Amino acid sequence: MRKITNKNKSRRKNRWRAVKSLYITAQNNSIVNKMTVVIKQLSPSWQACIPVACLIVLAWGYTAVAQTPAPAGSTTAELKVAIDTLWVAIAAFLVFFMNAGFCMLETGLCRQKNAVNVLAKNLVVFALATVAFWAIGFGLMFGDGNDFIGLSGFFLQGADNSPATGDAYKGVFSALSWTGVPLAAKFLFQLVFAGTAATIVSGAVAERIKFLDFLIFSLLLVGVAYAITGHWIWGAGWLADMGFFDFAGSTVVNSVGGWAALMGAAFLGPRIGKFQDGQAIALPGHNMSIATLGCLILWLGWFGFNPGSVMAADPSAITHVALTTNLAGAVGGITATITAWLYLGKPDLSMIINGILAGLVGITASCAYVNLNSAFIIGLIAGVLVVFAVTFFDKIRIDDPVGAVSVHLVCGVWGTLAVGLFSVGPGGYPWMVDLAGKPVGPHGIFFGGGLGTLIPQIVGILSVGGMTVLLSSIFWLALKATLGIRVSTQEEIEGLDIGEHGMEAYSGFVKEASANGFSELGSHGAGVSRAGDLPTSL
Repeated sequence: MRKITNKNKSRRKNRWRAVKSLYITAQNNSIVNKMTVVIKQLSPSWQACIPVACLIVLAWGYTAVAQTPAPAGSTTAELKVAIDTLWVAIAAFLVFFMNAGFCMLETGLCRQKNAVNVLAKNLVVFALATVAFWAIGFGLMFGDGNDFIGLSGFFLQGADNSPATGDAYKGVFSALSWTGVPLAAKFLFQLVFAGTAATIVSGAVAERIKFLDFLIFSLLLVGVAYAITGHWIWGAGWLADMGFFDFAGSTVVNSVGGWAALMGAAFLGPRIGKFQDGQAIALPGHNMSIATLGCLILWLGWFGFNPGSVMAADPSAITHVALTTNLAGAVGGITATITAWLYLGKPDLSMIINGILAGLVGITASCAYVNLNSAFIIGLIAGVLVVFAVTFFDKIRIDDPVGAVSVHLVCGVWGTLAVGLFSVGPGGYPWMVDLAGKPVGPHGIFFGGGLGTLIPQIVGILSVGGMTVLLSSIFWLALKATLGIRVSTQEEIEGLDIGEHGMEAYSGFVKEASANGFSELGSHGAGVSRAGDLPTSL
């Protein structure tokens, strides 16, 4: 018995050692191995229960999560504000990039010896416009005041609860309460427009204006003249009350810049050698490649300029405006090519460039109010007008090196008149309604309307033109009397790059044979100023 007992004790001891060994092995293995070892020790019945238990636990976990309230997400209204703001910002970036287009266009159409000067003007003018518009221009244009001028919101200060719209808006920029984006987005978009107006002047006064005078004039134009006339139209002023319509700025931006450019070119006088023996002598641009690139950049920028003026991510409105804009620009380029070919004998590239820009300027006021057929006609007429306008200003001895007055003033006036001729009428498109859903918008004569739309357009053209001419003349005359607005004859002959900036755009390259393609440095011969080429007082 004792022997059996010892055997049993030995068996129990061996079994305990085996279990202990298994436990130690399980500890040394991974969690999966440990679970495997434990599960293997269970009977088949318990092993079968494990999957069922896992399913029950998963079901309980899912039920608990489903009953937990989800965190509150953005509302539909908040998402709309975000998307609208994103579109306005993208459009503003496109319009800002138009500064690069103006740089390339004007530099290419001017002579090599003035390239640095043209580039510098176009670069710094937007910086100056930013400061002037922030400090005073935005307040004068959109701040609450009266029908003639804004009197609040300077330095972007004052009450504002944007993006609230309509009656819910409580602030000092009521004129912009129709768009549901933050105030910063409103300011950014309007700023790039203001900068465009100042840049238009640069090309018309190129190659003979003093750099400092141009900078001072740009500050005054953006901060005062542009803002005052803009208030009349986009600032809920007296022209808006009369029923004047300018969707994206044929008058507010382009014509204002064109009028200011016209007065600058007139007070400066023509470049040396431009007019000889009663004839206008061509002074060819030095780089038509970058001029063409500038035109393409401006064409791209116009897809922010016009569609961005919807100031909301309305897919129907944005795409319609983009189509009318593109069609008018394309047709303007085609008709300018044909017109120049027939009228001048050759399809002049500079005329093709200006024809495209003319069509884009012409459609800017009416792009949201007209159909594609009307956009075709508007662009067609603009393309013809710009060719004859360029030759007309040459005949009256207004020297505009890049055709800025012909493009922006003449075609801006045409585009403003086109609103009263081709607009489809209130509610003609889904976006032609106010915040309450009431149909609004101009009604053109050719679409069943009467003079009720055309007359305010004419009044607006004349009043904005008159005020801009008056203020621009005051600015130019004051600068002429104090600082002198034109460089010296010697400096103009040598080029403004050296005289104004002390550097060259193409250092080390072969220079032009002459300033006008012939000779400029001899005594009174071809290319040298004669009586009447320069103003009697600079």
